[in-house]
Amino acid sequence: MRIKILTLFPSMFDGFIQESIIKRSIEKGVCSVEAIDIRDYSNNKHRHVDDTPCGGGAGMVLAVDVVDRAIKANKGDNSYVVMMTPQGKTFNHQMALDFTKHEEIILLCGHYEGFDERIRSYVDIEVSIGDFVLTGGEIPAMAISDSVIRLLDNAIKKESHEDDSFSTGLLEYPQYTRPIEYDGMSVPEVLLNGNHKLINQYRKKESLRKTYLRRPDLLEKYELSKEEEKLLKEVKEELANEE
Repeated sequence: MRIKILTLFPSMFDGFIQESIIKRSIEKGVCSVEAIDIRDYSNNKHRHVDDTPCGGGAGMVLAVDVVDRAIKANKGDNSYVVMMTPQGKTFNHQMALDFTKHEEIILLCGHYEGFDERIRSYVDIEVSIGDFVLTGGEIPAMAISDSVIRLLDNAIKKESHEDDSFSTGLLEYPQYTRPIEYDGMSVPEVLLNGNHKLINQYRKKESLRKTYLRRPDLLEKYELSKEEEKLLKEVKEELANEE
């Protein structure tokens, strides 16, 4: 997969592509990540890319002609153009999976007061990472790139992300490691007995517990198996007894 990021601040991505899983994925040829300076497509001798808003108001607005040239210069036949904007669809795990199906995604980062509205005509989807506003689209672009890259074949072991929160529709079960005892807290005995059937059942139950307590909205959309219905009933009874 190729990821191209159109930004006014390409140096923000230097550390992102030179560390950890992203760096290893690039070195293994799993993906490529390129930060491209939108200013390179300005026809202004001072490389201006924005102007004052029509009708007045604070801030500066990214110009449609500059951004259009930047997109067209980097877009291929199979490119999928994604605009970073708080007005977009909220990014989630399913969207990350959908993005992995594209040969190339272009992430368009805004800055300052935002985009000229006409720029929306040149993108395939508008995406937000949450109901808040940042100074620009660079951090969302990093978050989306990271989320997508780790799902690509050979980026990480498949089993490392198969049970992640949201990948199954539920939150992930709790994880533990050594020391077994610490500050009065112990690793659950079931995880130490080597009985994988019981371990899997415990993890499924705790995944349901976490989801029920923290994200009950996910359970509304999740189709429970008979076993999961039984485990969730046990969870509710246990919680009721604790009150």
